[in-house]
Amino acid sequence: MNLVEYLTSLGNIAIALSGGVDSSYLAYMAKQSGIPCKAYTVKSQFVPQFELDDAKKISEFIGIPLEIIAIDVLKHDDVTSNPSDRCYHCKHHVFTTISEHAKRDGFTILCDGTNASDDVDDRPGMKAIAELSVKSPLRECNLTKSMIRDLALKADLFTWDKPSYACLATRFQAGQHITGLDLEHIEKAEGYLFSLGLSDFRVRLIGNNVKIQVPEKQIAIVIKNRIEILTYFKSMFDEVVLDLEVRS
Repeated sequence: MNLVEYLTSLGNIAIALSGGVDSSYLAYMAKQSGIPCKAYTVKSQFVPQFELDDAKKISEFIGIPLEIIAIDVLKHDDVTSNPSDRCYHCKHHVFTTISEHAKRDGFTILCDGTNASDDVDDRPGMKAIAELSVKSPLRECNLTKSMIRDLALKADLFTWDKPSYACLATRFQAGQHITGLDLEHIEKAEGYLFSLGLSDFRVRLIGNNVKIQVPEKQIAIVIKNRIEILTYFKSMFDEVVLDLEVRS
């Protein structure tokens, strides 16, 4: 079954729209299929502003209605304590809330952008999604990340080459308590690196020290701007290091 046939068989759907290429393409195809559909994007302390901006921009381009749902993820101890299965608890809280809003709007089926390339066994959050009966049309139709990027490019979606972006909570080592201030600092730090032309990087928090991880070809940018980065980062963090085991 191809994607349009699969979506049509569902009748109507709510879509968890992150602003990334996968959920964007799913929203686009839902709109193209002609079925009733609506997108929902979560605004939480784990989501940087640029992701919200991209979700708004892509929904306007597609012409699909979008609702922004504010969620306080930091009110949940099973999230802020940051256990190894934090993603499971967070996804459960977030998708339960999205489902409630979708059902209020008359949508009984909620879909996410998980694709056929995603390793479900290595993603605790997928367990929560399965428990809540969230459907993953891209995965069900065997669409891989590379296939989706090609299709998104043909559809003229600006997200087609957008790097995958994990939520800000992934910047904390397991067991380190997650605070709102630390999240703000990480978002500011990564925003600063974006302004220097870096992409597909991470700023990892260890205690109040940070480790910058960038692709090998971007190390030169970090070195060139070393003093500026240190000056900016040291206003928030104690130590700043560059990881030589580069992001692939």
